[in-house]
Amino acid sequence: MSESVNSRRSFLKTSSVGAAAISLASSRRVLGANERVVTALIGCGGRGGSFMDRVDFLCDPDANRLGKASTSKNIPSNKTYDDLRKVLDNKDIDAVVITTPDHWHAPAAILACQAGKHVYVEKPCSHNLREGQMLVRAAQKAKVVVQHGTQQRSSSSMRQAIQMLRDGKIGDVLVARAWNVQTRGNIGHEKPGVVPAGVNYDLWVGPAEMVPYQSNRFHYNWHWWYNFGTGDIGNDGAHEMDFARWGLGVDTLPTKATALGGKYFHDDDQQFPDTATCVFEYPGDGKPGSIRQLIFELRLWSKNYPYNTDSGVEFMGTKGQLMISKRGKFQLLDEANKVVSTQMPKIEAPDGGHFEDFTDAIRNNRKPNASIEEGHRSVALIHLGNLSVRLGRSLQFNPETEEIVGDAEANELLGRTYRQEGHWAVPRVTA
Repeated sequence: MSESVNSRRSFLKTSSVGAAAISLASSRRVLGANERVVTALIGCGGRGGSFMDRVDFLCDPDANRLGKASTSKNIPSNKTYDDLRKVLDNKDIDAVVITTPDHWHAPAAILACQAGKHVYVEKPCSHNLREGQMLVRAAQKAKVVVQHGTQQRSSSSMRQAIQMLRDGKIGDVLVARAWNVQTRGNIGHEKPGVVPAGVNYDLWVGPAEMVPYQSNRFHYNWHWWYNFGTGDIGNDGAHEMDFARWGLGVDTLPTKATALGGKYFHDDDQQFPDTATCVFEYPGDGKPGSIRQLIFELRLWSKNYPYNTDSGVEFMGTKGQLMISKRGKFQLLDEANKVVSTQMPKIEAPDGGHFEDFTDAIRNNRKPNASIEEGHRSVALIHLGNLSVRLGRSLQFNPETEEIVGDAEANELLGRTYRQEGHWAVPRVTA
């Protein structure tokens, strides 16, 4: 079922992506300053491995992955589930970590919010822009902590580099250029096949459109299919998009998005581009000095990296330039283009960790470092960039209504089509 235009408009009138104060519901378990936040991991695949030592319950529709994870981490069978509804029904669980495929991120997170659970949702927080709007609204309505998995927001060195920009180290920052350059494998051309033993494929597909099982659109390779993923713009690019926007200092959505790209290299079943250049404009008050531009470049067939690093962001200011990468690379230039420093800012205090920031935010009733409002603003760029490439045209966007202006086809694609027969996890949020 696809969301109607009228229901979208009704939702937009009652939602806000502003930073609402968190006040935990009185019915929720109050945690002490040092009390453990009982957490369930939903999704035991590659990314889920980073959280295994921090969670108490496991959930995955693939019995093979679930069994392997529970055995390796000594989590008893009575704390493992194949269906996330069992997690949501368990009142002993305070929070969930969602490391599923992208198409489950927002539906699972919204359901968790509605069940009164705090949420750590991996990037990107949504499969499409409409789901991002609904997740923001669900978190605000439920008054729960929702942390987005953009870990650079909890990096001490990254935070200090951003502070250098705020302090005017390179003057007014007018342009940010981010990149993701790497070699991705070819996924080949496959046909539908037999679902592997132990996999509940119906649960894995969830609310997305049902398609037959196919090996190159299942574990990990789901990233490259419209039905399940957001491509590498939404995969690795989510990090660079986020801290590019953070450093640029814009706290709204853009008014223009234009992107060129496609499959320049890979001849396979992938639907998303292996090459793209996306540009977003933030008008400010429309006068010189307040306009900002964010550029994102994607190449998935090369190791000729800028600054010899596969990912990073250059910030261009009126009095210099700063480059920083999540790989630890740093370069500061003055306005004469002379190198001032290649050393990351000195860390005054060790990183507490992104997950630790999440649990601390729960205990102390505060916003986390990567709130869902910030996550939505960054991930919206992913959706607009992908959509511009897909349609082959520029998009005019209204940041207040979060609608594409004068393009009905593009506006419809800000959402998605769910299973025609309906599904219990199709996201719904009322005012």
